[in-house]
Amino acid sequence: MSEKPPICNYEGSDYQTSFWDQADRAYEDAVEAVALKRLLPSNGKLLLELGAGAGRNTPRYAGYERVVLLDYSKTQLQQAQSRLGTGDKYVYVAADVYRLPFVAGLFDGATMIRTIHHMADAPKALQQVRSVLQENAVFILEYANKQNLKAILRYWLGKQNWNPFSAEPVEFAALNFDFHPRSIKRWLKDNGFEIQRQLTVSHYRMGLFKKIIPLKMLVWMDSVAQLTGDAWQLSPSVFSRNLAVGASETAQPGSFFKCPQCNTALKDTPPLLKCQKCGQEYPVDKGIYDFRVDELN
Repeated sequence: MSEKPPICNYEGSDYQTSFWDQADRAYEDAVEAVALKRLLPSNGKLLLELGAGAGRNTPRYAGYERVVLLDYSKTQLQQAQSRLGTGDKYVYVAADVYRLPFVAGLFDGATMIRTIHHMADAPKALQQVRSVLQENAVFILEYANKQNLKAILRYWLGKQNWNPFSAEPVEFAALNFDFHPRSIKRWLKDNGFEIQRQLTVSHYRMGLFKKIIPLKMLVWMDSVAQLTGDAWQLSPSVFSRNLAVGASETAQPGSFFKCPQCNTALKDTPPLLKCQKCGQEYPVDKGIYDFRVDELN
């Protein structure tokens, strides 16, 4: 992979409205809520929500004292801000996942839901996540599963060229990847994570099921099927709870942001943060910190 992988940018998108609010995805949203409830710690201090978008999942992290919502799209964060407000509980950050603007060892929790499937270099993204986590921090990852039953059947019937059993990712649309569970497990291990639990999610993601089975029953059926996740992963979506293991740097008291250009700690001085080493400036516009180096230069 190149040093600067391409970025999937939802700037100006109505993703929350068109994909979630106005589409028939109450089932997907509900079963993801079940999975998160099962995997999330009951409490924590500072959570990093990677790919937060418009804040659909953010209220589900109520056990944490503060939540940092990170997304590359500033307009998505503006939508999240209008939904959640501007109090001390939430910090809104526009940044590149491959160059996180936080000091090492800052967070005791992180989530990445419906986000890693946009990563052309998933191992690099996971390495960045691990760098900002404390030892024993919990990281909840969701990924699109290449080895799902629908893909397997299509492959066996000759309706699909790519092999769902092979380890390499498949890019089914531009910057949209399905990953094999075996690869995800290896990348997590290589980047300092230990898998504690896996849940298979969205088993019944078919229009027919949604039409003939009441939502509550469908969610209950999925909640039961999720419990097979440690045994096998054959659903289109997989959630894993991972523990950050090995030695970790500890963030110094009062430190928070760093310059993604040169990794120097920054003073939090809105409406403008300036790196004393490289001179790069980062604006704070209406409560949203902008660390997108490529957009600013």
